[in-house]
Amino acid sequence: MNISPRRPLFNRQPQPNIYRMFLWVIMLLGGIWILQQISRGDIKPLFQPTPTPTRSPDSLKLEGEAFFSAGNVNAAIQAYRAAVDVNPNDANTWMELARIQTYSSAFLITNDQKKARLTEALESATKAAELAPDNSAAHAIRAFALDWNANSNFRTTEEVQNFLRDAEAESLTALQLDNSNTLALVYYAEVLLDQQKWDQADLTIKQALAQDDTLMDVHRVNAAVLETFGQYNLAITEWDKAIAIEPNFTFLYTRAGANYRILAFDIASRQGIEAARPTYEKSLEYFDKAVRINEQIGVKDPGPHLSIARTYSQLGEYFAAARNVQKALEYEPTNPDIYGQLGIVYFRSRNYEGSIFSFKCATYGCSGEDSCKGRGLERCFPDLNENPVDVPGLAISPNTIVYYYTYGSVLSALSRPRANQCDEAMKVMNDVRTELRNNPDNYIDGRETILSIVQAGEAICASLADGGAPVPTVTSEASGGVTATPTP
Repeated sequence: MNISPRRPLFNRQPQPNIYRMFLWVIMLLGGIWILQQISRGDIKPLFQPTPTPTRSPDSLKLEGEAFFSAGNVNAAIQAYRAAVDVNPNDANTWMELARIQTYSSAFLITNDQKKARLTEALESATKAAELAPDNSAAHAIRAFALDWNANSNFRTTEEVQNFLRDAEAESLTALQLDNSNTLALVYYAEVLLDQQKWDQADLTIKQALAQDDTLMDVHRVNAAVLETFGQYNLAITEWDKAIAIEPNFTFLYTRAGANYRILAFDIASRQGIEAARPTYEKSLEYFDKAVRINEQIGVKDPGPHLSIARTYSQLGEYFAAARNVQKALEYEPTNPDIYGQLGIVYFRSRNYEGSIFSFKCATYGCSGEDSCKGRGLERCFPDLNENPVDVPGLAISPNTIVYYYTYGSVLSALSRPRANQCDEAMKVMNDVRTELRNNPDNYIDGRETILSIVQAGEAICASLADGGAPVPTVTSEASGGVTATPTP
């Protein structure tokens, strides 16, 4: 009997589906393509962190404020620069950057460094004033930057007057926009002080004090006004108030310490060194606080060490003075001005031979082993991180001419028939004479003294050329006008 097969009512046999197969092929090819793109870098994997995360300007400004309050002005500048990069149209950020850049120049040593930083500060302040022309604070900070740019150490007399004129105009604009702006009054008082309008500066800063005595800037400028009137004890009180507000600003400590040093020098001139020693030690306390603050925040600032060196020099403790200048050179081994200051310390301690290499680095520059000898080392010791460096010389100017004529004086005084250094000495003396001849207005007060030093050195070399052997003497303003006879 033929029985037909049962129909698959519930168990249907699987059959191939051409559309499903086509979809799987497409998905497989797509996956292969995506993997290829990831390997080539055209597609980034999900949840991968961005290589340069973008921070908000407010976050960067808060970081800058924290660094500034901590006394780390370079880190503060970097934070504010990052903030203006993110939001270049924020006038307030440009204002704060300009203010910090201006103050940061007080931590720098050479005139070239100061000039460059203050030029940057003025550019930032100008940008702020352009973005907010009706903002009193923007004009006040621009007046501040203009005033600090009016520095005769690296500006001509005409430039100084132009900067001061513009600073006064900016101050008055700030006060016209808001006559209750205390900072505008403060910076106006500072401009008046630099214009030698002392009584008017005194009245203006007193007005600012009456208006708001919680600002560091108020006490800083008031201290500067008091210094001008020779009221150093009162000035120290104001510096202390400024320090209480900004306890990590090391330049405030160095200014207060400098006032103590002035008082100590006056006491020493009338009563002797021992009577002045407690005041000198008070000066050293302030400088030491600045050093400790820098160590805590990791700032390698040579300034406080140089202030300590000057104090020890006045005490006649030249070994301690030299050690502190050498410490400053550890921070900035290519800074020629610090080499010059070390040369002066050696000169005053009658270490004439040692001063030669330091003065050489300061004036005409040095490199290799000479740079190490200029730091007071016997030679370079790379294992001790005392490496040779290239030191650019300082151009001769009113601020550096002391290094030149003292260098020439030492070279001539130590010259002997068998160790004649007069070729170099005469070159230095000629450069000094050329500077005095070309820029007579810069040396009205000290020209005759400098010429007498040059002439003494020239006379020694002339005697050697004639076969004579005069007793060598070294006379320099650097030694306080004292004539010393070095030991060959």
